[in-house]
Amino acid sequence: MLELDDSETPGISSVGILCMDGNTWFIRWTPKNSGQMSSSPLKLYKRGDHVTLDNGIVKLTLLSPSGNIAGVQYKNTENVLEYHLREWRRGYWDIVWSRPKDRKSYFDTIQGTSFKVIEETEDMIEVSFKTTWNSSHSYSVPLNIDKRYIMLRGVSGFYSYAIMEHFEGWPDLNIDEARITFKLHPNLFHYMAISDNIQTPMPTDNDRIKGQVLDYKEAVLLTKPSNPALKGKVDDKYQYSYDNKDSLVHGWISSRPHIGFWVITPSNEFRSGGPIKNDLTSHVGPTSLAIFFSGHYAGSTFGIRLRNGEPWKKVFGPIIIYLNSGFWADAKKQMKKETQKWPYDFPRSEDFPHANQRGTISGRLLVRDRYLKPYFLTAKSAYVGLAPPGDVGSWQTDTKGYQFWSQTDENGYFTIKAVRGGNYSLNAWVPGVMGDYKYETDIVVNPGSKIQLGNLVYSPPRIGPTLWEIGIPDRTANEFYVPDPAPQFRNHLFINHTEKYRQYGLWNRYTDLYPDKDLVYTVGTSDYRKDWFFAHVNRRMNNIHKFEATTWQVLFDLKNVQTRGNYTLQIALASASYAEIQVRINNPNATQPYFTTRLIGRDNAIARHGIHGLYSLYSVNVSGSQLVHGRNTIYLKQSRGENPFYGVMYDYIRFEGPPKVNN
Repeated sequence: MLELDDSETPGISSVGILCMDGNTWFIRWTPKNSGQMSSSPLKLYKRGDHVTLDNGIVKLTLLSPSGNIAGVQYKNTENVLEYHLREWRRGYWDIVWSRPKDRKSYFDTIQGTSFKVIEETEDMIEVSFKTTWNSSHSYSVPLNIDKRYIMLRGVSGFYSYAIMEHFEGWPDLNIDEARITFKLHPNLFHYMAISDNIQTPMPTDNDRIKGQVLDYKEAVLLTKPSNPALKGKVDDKYQYSYDNKDSLVHGWISSRPHIGFWVITPSNEFRSGGPIKNDLTSHVGPTSLAIFFSGHYAGSTFGIRLRNGEPWKKVFGPIIIYLNSGFWADAKKQMKKETQKWPYDFPRSEDFPHANQRGTISGRLLVRDRYLKPYFLTAKSAYVGLAPPGDVGSWQTDTKGYQFWSQTDENGYFTIKAVRGGNYSLNAWVPGVMGDYKYETDIVVNPGSKIQLGNLVYSPPRIGPTLWEIGIPDRTANEFYVPDPAPQFRNHLFINHTEKYRQYGLWNRYTDLYPDKDLVYTVGTSDYRKDWFFAHVNRRMNNIHKFEATTWQVLFDLKNVQTRGNYTLQIALASASYAEIQVRINNPNATQPYFTTRLIGRDNAIARHGIHGLYSLYSVNVSGSQLVHGRNTIYLKQSRGENPFYGVMYDYIRFEGPPKVNN
């Protein structure tokens, strides 16, 4: 998709979009002010088991009392959702839940049992669909859930949010996923847009059925697609995942008629896992998702775990579903408007505090690393956030509470706005600096409070001076060597792309590059951008279904080894999937490793085209007696060899000398 602007042409004020219909490309010009539609009074219709909200731009039809979305009408299009599906399957809230003692999980589309109009005026309508737990129903989720929908006058779309509550004393519960799902009209929507540089024509569900399933069911090689231009492309929904901080708008475009369907998430406060938690967006269906939390890129233990009658309540949303004439630039503009309006002042639930009921925290973050500089360094572009109290880095796996994040400016100053009242830990990490920062005490935020913390000093993990390092401490493996895909498994969208790690099958490219011997990296000679494979994975054997463990070597020279001193090997991991990293020093055949992580990680980022999962850090004390004058070798063995997806992604490795006196 290409947007054009002819505003430099005298007498013309319009925007064009280059569209494709089948194999034909055409330009459609639209007046620039076409998105400014007339504002009509809102109307609410109740007919049998259908409730319709209408603002003259969009009509939203909901099933009553379930609260599922039967239809979305935009302009002259009767329904942009998949009308061939049963009404309750077109748009819905859903969760995946289980009882701890059960082995079975339930996919629940949260069917409401009561309907109520919360507010009805010419300017705003808010409706509620509530389900209340009945203890006599053994296999119903022990939650009270209130799903809300809001329509405003003059807004080309609608909002939705939900309040989920588990009362004290209720049964133990696991919730592994929560989201809103939209199934769009397959005859209309063929073009998907996730970001500025991930926009592409998409195959259909039927194209995938006719295709060749690859290493797992989500990945399909398109062999007979309806659009010939897509033949030979690999389609996998995980190729379109994005970090929370970057996934604020995504959706689909229809060329005829010209409609854009966009999921806009104006705040990440109700999402789980922090700003760099990765998750799904839109994918073949055509399907669009608003994900609040899931175990993707985090593991099966990531989720809400309620035990011993623990009470819990959380508001998810509101998000907005925005419809326009198919312009990505307009969708981004609307996203910015929505984020600037956060927190919204129109939701009527008392569980959603408005701006005057929230607090603000500000301060400055500095870095003190005495082996780098003798003075404080400003923490430029650092991520600073509030999360429920916990250990250092626990915000990565938090799902129960709210999180509020901001970035520092060039001088390390930060302000975190619109914070719900509550008790929080202040956390941070700095791009280019290893480890996690946590403020020494918890912070209580009261409604309307303005807390000034002053200067905060982060002393990152450090024992001695840097002797050598590999990579950049940025919590991803993006700086390392990411290979081109095998020619038969290309997604042309990601060729010469800044995010080429999204290509399918890159784990197998390690075997192609190292068929017999493993990676050897020589400090001072090798270049991690070219010589350090982005993922430490297993080697495919002659039997394509068998894999063997691999051992990487880091070669380095030392002078004046302090045999009675202590050196430190810092290993920061960007991801781990059913892996074990064993460290041996100068003896690859040692029966016992000098250090082992033991079995770690379930984030599965390697198989899901990620460049990071959950961050972890290991500091290994290395006795100088293990080292020699001259050439030394550290052996890094990923010992779990039975699966192509078992492995780790390194974020950063640093070898430190013994501590210096008076430093």
